[in-house]
Order: sequence, then C-alpha cells, then structure tokens
Amino acid sequence: MCDLLTEFGAMREKLTSVETRLAASETRLAASETRLAASETGLKESKNQILELRNKERTKVIFSTVVGQGEKPIGPFNTDTTLIYKRVITNIGDAYSPSTGIFTAPVAGVYYFTIFYHAGGEKEGKLLLYKNNDLVVMAHDHRSDSDTADNGGNAAFLQLQPRDQVYVRLASNSRVWGSDFHTTFSGFLVTQM
Repeated sequence: MCDLLTEFGAMREKLTSVETRLAASETRLAASETRLAASETGLKESKNQILELRNKERTKVIFSTVVGQGEKPIGPFNTDTTLIYKRVITNIGDAYSPSTGIFTAPVAGVYYFTIFYHAGGEKEGKLLLYKNNDLVVMAHDHRSDSDTADNGGNAAFLQLQPRDQVYVRLASNSRVWGSDFHTTFSGFLVTQM
C-alpha cells in the first residue's frame, strides 16, 4: 500500500507540473495570438496606406488648350464671356471640357493654371481667370492706336476641392486673337491633398 501511495504522490506531482506547464503554454499562446492580431491589423493598415499612395500616384491631371477659332479675333462682347478653348493639346484625366471651356477638379489638391493671350492693340485685351464664381487673376492690356499687337499672361496656384471649377472669361468690350496657337489655357495637378 505504501508503494502505491508513493507512486500516487509522484503521479500527482507530475500532473501538477504538467498542469503548470500547460497553463504557462496557454498564457504564451494567448500572448502570441494577441501579437499576431496586432501584426495583422498593422499589416492591413500598411496595405491600405500603400493602396492610397498608389491611387494618389495614379491621379494625373494635366491639360493644355488653345482657343482655336482660326485666324480671327474673338470679341468684343457686351458682357464678360466664358472662353471655350476648342483645340485640346493635352487633356490627361479629362478634367477640361472642350464643349464648355470649364476645368472641373477631379480630386482635392493644389493645381497650377496659366492663361496667355495675343491681341491687336486697337482693342483692349483682358482675360479673367475664375475659381467657381470668384475672380483669381487677370491678364490685361489697354487699347492703343500706336501698338499693333499685345501679348499678356498670368498664372496662379489654386487649392481646389473635388468639383471646383476653373475657367477663363473674356472681359466685356475686350478682344483676343482666336488663332490655333496664340491664346491658351493650361493647368495641372501639383499635389493631391
């Protein structure tokens, strides 16, 4: 009987030792599962950031246009008139509409726009660059009987939100040359926000 009790005591100690090691293993396993879940979350966040950066890199917006009305002047008109630049040189991203003359921002960001014109000096030359309904910059030259040709231009960086519109208006009682090469409107996305 004594031998059985001794054996039973030894088995009990072994069982307690195994239970202790099992509990320690379960604790380590739970800690490992927690670290694995945190790693999976971090990996998912990193993947989302990479996808977002790729999408930003893919968003390309560049356009360059010319009035393209042949060798004739445009204007003067009695009111300010939105110019429609019909000859599209480049329109990456299709943000410029050659049917309306309006650039519509596809993404939030900082954009750079330029306007240039050529005009005869016998009439005032004046282009106005608008963001939505707000005048941003203008290019302007006064009428002169002694000046046979005028050129002007201006540029601006604009912070735009999606669907903001940028366009050029010919000021009332002014005129620009409508050739296929002289009067231009261009812009591009500098950085997405």
